[in-house]
Amino acid sequence: MTDKVRPRLSRRRVPVVLVSGVQESAMLAASMSLQLGLPQAVSVRHTIDVGRQVLTRVVSDLTGILEHEEISLAHACVSCAIREDIVPTLERLAARGNWKSIVACLPIAAEAVQVCRVVCWAPRNAPHVAIAAVVTALDGTTFVDDLLGDDLLDERGVATAEDDHRGVAEVASAMVEYADLVSLTCEPDPDEVALVRALARPRVPVVTDPSALDAVALTTGTRHHESAEHWVSTVRRGPLPPLGPSGVWRLDLQSDRSFHPVRLHDEMVNLGGGPRRSRGCFWVPTRPDAVCVWDGAGGQARIGSGRTWNRGQPVTRITVVGLDDRSAEIVHAFHRCLLTDQELATRGRVWNEPWDGLEPWLGPITRVA
Repeated sequence: MTDKVRPRLSRRRVPVVLVSGVQESAMLAASMSLQLGLPQAVSVRHTIDVGRQVLTRVVSDLTGILEHEEISLAHACVSCAIREDIVPTLERLAARGNWKSIVACLPIAAEAVQVCRVVCWAPRNAPHVAIAAVVTALDGTTFVDDLLGDDLLDERGVATAEDDHRGVAEVASAMVEYADLVSLTCEPDPDEVALVRALARPRVPVVTDPSALDAVALTTGTRHHESAEHWVSTVRRGPLPPLGPSGVWRLDLQSDRSFHPVRLHDEMVNLGGGPRRSRGCFWVPTRPDAVCVWDGAGGQARIGSGRTWNRGQPVTRITVVGLDDRSAEIVHAFHRCLLTDQELATRGRVWNEPWDGLEPWLGPITRVA
């Protein structure tokens, strides 16, 4: 029987620390450290059982377990879980007024960005909640494989839905990029720490012992939502901060030219393959209004489009981070994708074509210039 915590009116916004990751043990270590380090904190943990289509919620504080409930989901995916229970539970606990802070351990492979956007962009959904910090918790012995390896979530048994075929590296890298703090379960070598710092937002702390987390500091204004959103934005306009000396390299490939759609298709493996993290934007002359998205990690690359340039100048810019010795090949592949001087002179920047071969990823051409 569940001992439900019922809300009562409170005007105070309660700070919430979100914990995300791709391995349960690392997430639990960080969550436990945070809860023990916060006076009068409540912890909420959500897990998803894809096979049973069940979301499990456990709420506890230092007195013990307060709630343990299973919720049937029509579709066992993260978006449904966030809409149906995660954010409502955070609001209910915050509105109760019994605790000074909340530690929320998200389902494995669930990205905190979804929760943050619901709370920050639609504050009426959770008027008593303030997202204080996002902690990405990774296993210090395997996180390089998590960030750059080619495993799939379903191969590890941690997919968030039956049709969740994302790569572990795609998810873990995005989590590091959005984090306010990265927690590792042990001290890795310097190049491995440098990899995390190359992906993370500048000045984001990397802690190599979960027990050393400063939980109180995380609840007192660590997070700046706009900075996090700017760092993970598809379209980057400004310069990137320099990397420190290490074995990690970063390419910041830029051009005002578009990619040739056929050569892009041919070069995707060379540009996005291998143990690296790559992300950014590009455009093609057959779809001059579309912001095309590049998202790659661990040898897998996805392209798509979701918005338009409006009055902004189209740009092709892809950032690649790696530890191997093949950066020069990626540079060559990038430049082979770009329109040549001859193509610009003979066909121009905008092409009037009804088909370009990118339909499986970008959909049909909706505007023929």
